[in-house]
Amino acid sequence: MNQRNQSSLDPEMQQRAEAMYSRDKWSALLILAVLWASLIYTYIAVPHGFLSSPIGVVLLIAGVLLLVFNTSSVFAMLAHYREDRDHIYGQDLRNLDLNRHRLRELALRPAHVDTDPGAP
Repeated sequence: MNQRNQSSLDPEMQQRAEAMYSRDKWSALLILAVLWASLIYTYIAVPHGFLSSPIGVVLLIAGVLLLVFNTSSVFAMLAHYREDRDHIYGQDLRNLDLNRHRLRELALRPAHVDTDPGAP
């Protein structure tokens, strides 16, 4: 467990991982807020006579359960991402850097190399 507290990333990668985590966190919270707003709007917009019927009660309970489970899962996901940030985002950052390096190499290749169908 002590190994989890130690970061396996260099300071620059840690900063990039923190930026990615922050962006993911705010995106998840925004989507969750949109879900809450849309279900609250739906509850307000639907005539309340419908909600007193058995189907309306079932839909109301389903909506509440949807909000509860989605909210708890988003917060659990964010906590997990915070704990394993270095591992999760470290892999992403290494792959992004590798792809950028490959694209840079391809951009620097002479044009005649690209015409070879067997070229990588």
